[in-house]
Amino acid sequence: MSLSNEPVTLSAEQVEELRKKLSMMRHDVNNHLSLIVAAAELIKLNPDALMRMAATLTEQPPKISEEISRFSAELEKALRIQRG
Repeated sequence: MSLSNEPVTLSAEQVEELRKKLSMMRHDVNNHLSLIVAAAELIKLNPDALMRMAATLTEQPPKISEEISRFSAELEKALRIQRG
């Protein structure tokens, strides 16, 4: 990643938009983690539920990764950070 050599100035509106997106990302990631915890607890109480909960467990990590990647891209764009 490379940073711009020029200062980056964000408007109050841009900062607020990033704050909202960060808040949404945290909320979504916490929801995905809650599903993982709930599935694990259910499996712990009822091992027969493993096959039924396996999809829930395996679907959440990519969703978390996607949420983080989406916010990271928005932040990098706002701060003019270039990947490469």
